[in-house]
Amino acid sequence: MGTTQRRRPELAAFLRGRRARVTPADVGMPPGLRRRTPGLRREEVAQLSGVGVTWYTWLEQGRPINASAQVLDAVARTLRLDSPEREHLYRLAEVPFEPDPERLTRTVGPEVQGIIDALDPLPAVVYNSRYDILATNPAYRDLFMVPETLRIGVPNVLWTLFTVSEECCPVVHRERELPVMVATLRSSYGRHVGEPVWEDFIRGLSAVSPYFAEVWAGGEVAPPGPRVKTFRHEAVGELRMTSQSLSIDGMPECRIVVYTPESEEARDKVGLLREHRERLWPPTEEGAAEIIRMWNTENPVP
Repeated sequence: MGTTQRRRPELAAFLRGRRARVTPADVGMPPGLRRRTPGLRREEVAQLSGVGVTWYTWLEQGRPINASAQVLDAVARTLRLDSPEREHLYRLAEVPFEPDPERLTRTVGPEVQGIIDALDPLPAVVYNSRYDILATNPAYRDLFMVPETLRIGVPNVLWTLFTVSEECCPVVHRERELPVMVATLRSSYGRHVGEPVWEDFIRGLSAVSPYFAEVWAGGEVAPPGPRVKTFRHEAVGELRMTSQSLSIDGMPECRIVVYTPESEEARDKVGLLREHRERLWPPTEEGAAEIIRMWNTENPVP
């Protein structure tokens, strides 16, 4: 196959387009002389990325040259590529893509928060692939954020379910449901093996929960998916709910999980929780409001 046939025109177009949108001011360079075209020049991208001008020119021309992950990362930083664009650059350059360590999404924007708020009275939550709780709506807090879960103070649903006392656990049939969640966690863990935050999370939860350590050692793997679960709440008793996961554009490894009552009885009980909200909230326990704020925004790693 000839060199011309092996060129990568999509890579060339992508790099030229991204270079055109980065101004000298964006990268701390003086504006200099008037430019015929917007954006950085090729030689400026090469200099800022620490690569040779000829090499970068060939890369931008889509020539079949070998590019290392380190060099592509440098180019991505110079061109101010966000995470999806960086991954796209790797794909076009035919280099295996590895997500940045510890780059799981940790917050949500007002648009996503507005969506889950609008779902009330259906409980809704935003999880990342480690089951960190990124955002909740009032109905989710009505159902799950009971005093003992607040005392645990860790904004991660697995950490909460494995460390809360069994009699206060909001999930009925925990011996059936929790292993499925751990299997779902393991399906994501494969993309993050060796990352310090993930390894610390697994070690930490294994240390405080022998049951988690036992289930994790089983090695089961499962993808996220809809399930019918039974929850309990001291105010209304048991509720059967169907959980449904929805992906979020621009938030890789994150999903909205919505809980829909499986029956009219369960729907009535969700309504009762809403009616009791004024009595149940805000929590009177000292420090609970701060825990809720962290649970919904900061998402600290345990």
